[in-house]
Amino acid sequence: MTSLDTKPRKADKPARAVRSAGDRTFAGLSTGAGILILVVLAGVAAFLIAESLDAISAPAAEVPGGEGVWSYVGPLVFGTLLAAVIALLVATPLGVAIALFITYYAPKRIAATLGYLIDLLAAIPSVVYGFWGLAALAPSLVPFYAWAERNLGFLPFFAGPASVTGRTMLTAGLVLAIMILPIISAISREVFSQAPALHREAALALGATRWEMIKMAVLPYGKSGVIGGAMLGLGRALGETLAVAIVLSVSGGITFDLISSSNPSTIAANIALQFPESSGLDVSTLIFTGLVLFVITLAVNMLARYVVNRRADFSGAN
Repeated sequence: MTSLDTKPRKADKPARAVRSAGDRTFAGLSTGAGILILVVLAGVAAFLIAESLDAISAPAAEVPGGEGVWSYVGPLVFGTLLAAVIALLVATPLGVAIALFITYYAPKRIAATLGYLIDLLAAIPSVVYGFWGLAALAPSLVPFYAWAERNLGFLPFFAGPASVTGRTMLTAGLVLAIMILPIISAISREVFSQAPALHREAALALGATRWEMIKMAVLPYGKSGVIGGAMLGLGRALGETLAVAIVLSVSGGITFDLISSSNPSTIAANIALQFPESSGLDVSTLIFTGLVLFVITLAVNMLARYVVNRRADFSGAN
């Protein structure tokens, strides 16, 4: 009889999967694309910093405005954020409401047509939005601005004097809201349509109305997507140039009055209007304002990513 071998045998190492040439090529291209994005981003940042050094180190009296580069960029940052926040406050609830209507209320044929029309707004050029705001929206808002000054003038937002042309910060914000509406609506619609059917059917089976079902099963699931879409829309609003430059009547300064002709400009619109006639230190100052806009946009996108990731841990999807 042969004795049994009682020594433990080493476990066989799992065989490594051999990747095909196509897999290796795709992995290399994907890695290269990711690295290329970082290189381009770093290159843009390096260019903006290098070209802004003259404006940062220049004496205050030589910078446009004569009060230094930070005093020059301050009102522009304020105007940029104010116009973008107005657009976000208007477009986010409207975009979510449109997404809910298309997804859960409208008949299929109407939903498909309405979805195409909303998405089509993203294809309209900025200059068209600008001329529409200047020729149609601004004059139609003049009576409202006069009414707001008479009845709501105790609020700093409607202190007046009301603009007689309608080219105000509120008008610019409304134009921006229409421009970012397709982004928020499309992302919200996609997220809401992916809410778990089991949750929706269970809510309806328990006697919930359609709105109660949406409130309990759809909105908790789609919160992170709505926030992400809103932040993407905010990034678009921060960088919009032509529409704001055409609509807004600029006089400089910092003011919360939304209906007067005294409005701060935005960074992007100011660059577009001032760059053709600038040279030397003026160009460096404008590039510095572009660097500030670059930092703001990057911060907004990073904040959006943080919020989306944080909300995803607590959303109805889990």
